[in-house]
Amino acid sequence: DLLTGWCLFGLALLAILIFSWVYVRKYQSRRESEVISTITAIFALAVALITSALLPVDIFLVSYMKNPNGTFKVWADANVSRQIEDTVLYGYYSLYSIILFCVFLWIPFVYFYYEEKEEDDGNTCSQVKTALKYTLGFITVCAVLLLIGAFVPLDIPNKKNSTEWEKVKLLFEEFGSSHGLTALSFSISSLTVIGMLAAITYTAYGMSALPLNLIKGTTSASYERLENTEDIEEVEQHLLRIKSKCRDGRPLSSRDRRTLQQLEERLRTLRRRERHLESIEKSWWTKACEAIRPLKIVWGVFFIIVALLFTVSLFLSNLDKALHSAGFDSGFIILGTNLTNPLNMLLPVLQRVFPLDYILITTIVMYFIFTSMAGIRNMGIWFFWTRLYKIRRGKTRPQALLFLCMILLLIVLHTSYMIYSLAPQYVMYGSQKYLVQLGNIFRSLLYVSILFPFNLDQCIVTRTYLFLHKFWFFSAAYYFGNWAFIAVFLIGLIVSCCKGKKSVIEGEVDDDDSDMSDDELSVYYH
Repeated sequence: DLLTGWCLFGLALLAILIFSWVYVRKYQSRRESEVISTITAIFALAVALITSALLPVDIFLVSYMKNPNGTFKVWADANVSRQIEDTVLYGYYSLYSIILFCVFLWIPFVYFYYEEKEEDDGNTCSQVKTALKYTLGFITVCAVLLLIGAFVPLDIPNKKNSTEWEKVKLLFEEFGSSHGLTALSFSISSLTVIGMLAAITYTAYGMSALPLNLIKGTTSASYERLENTEDIEEVEQHLLRIKSKCRDGRPLSSRDRRTLQQLEERLRTLRRRERHLESIEKSWWTKACEAIRPLKIVWGVFFIIVALLFTVSLFLSNLDKALHSAGFDSGFIILGTNLTNPLNMLLPVLQRVFPLDYILITTIVMYFIFTSMAGIRNMGIWFFWTRLYKIRRGKTRPQALLFLCMILLLIVLHTSYMIYSLAPQYVMYGSQKYLVQLGNIFRSLLYVSILFPFNLDQCIVTRTYLFLHKFWFFSAAYYFGNWAFIAVFLIGLIVSCCKGKKSVIEGEVDDDDSDMSDDELSVYYH
């Protein structure tokens, strides 16, 4: 019942907080960790996951207010329904306000404070002032977005082919128009566009890389160690040959000196690899991973099936919009589905057995988040063509963790629209049914949007849907973003298929690492 649903949601919140703490602690550097940055990263990651969990709750609540035969439950009168809808809406605005606070104030402040602390360990007051000075730029951008959102016109010019848009306007009018909430909506939608770009970059790649990495596995630690030993012997012999040139007192040429320096750096890196490979080869964790190797393959096959289902559904949904929507001026919005997709077909079937449909939609949301994490972890933090930070287990800098959490916050904002694109009818109405009169007979229909026009008195639209389509021009941007997402996923799938197995210490040992960093990673292997 409803109480059980809220209890499960409470347990989910607790699980999210525990997961956020474990995830941040797993990747953060022990040498460079700081309390403020750690708490900020955990809090931001938890907010991202909680926000993503609100979509299944929204769908469940609108569905729970109606009986299987399409009639409203006794307790779900107009006032109660409106209270539940408002509660969910306030939950969205509260979480979105927290995201604005994190993205435009708290995370930038902590980031710049830590950067200033690395450069100057002296006056704390000076560090705070400098951090606030840089953060003021983010606050200014947020203020500009809020001001634009408060006065941006929601109406668009009328055109001849505006039948679909007129239907959508009914939903907007039902949603209401407060300037304060509109300003917040505009700011969040602006961040959602940035989140869309992050999803195209990281999530699309993660959806292909994560399953194939699980299927292919990693190279053997013993085999890599043997190759590494051969490389060490080769470098040592090369060093001896160069040093032998100066045994009679002759100085080395500038070219030989550069080569000598490069070989010595290469030798240090190979010896660090040797220590890491030796630790991994002897660790109980490696033996456990080898034992569950078949399970990893099964999970990889499952994830690639989900990714293909995701992509095919997204393609068909976007194709439907391209063929049957009112066009760019309406944000490519359609209220029904003319081309069905696998996910839209599967959800009505699962609705017959509670709560399979909610489990599936929750799984898709979590899959979207975790593939985003995998994409960021594999690619690192980039600014255009420049890599800023790497995400490595036990050696990730605090600034990189803050960037990771900010990117996840932005991606989560785009998650709701992605799920709507996959299953538009389900995200709009959940599992609601409604009654239509055929002569003197009332008939219950499974899906509320099979026939047009639908009856707003009989069907309750999720707050998610209304929030997503408050600005038509953002909806148009999301539409084109979906095509880009599909293209990047296909490119990432081809690249991941062509790449060989990953090293068992992929990304753990770099030339710029210090020998002290070996102690951080050894914690995970003993």
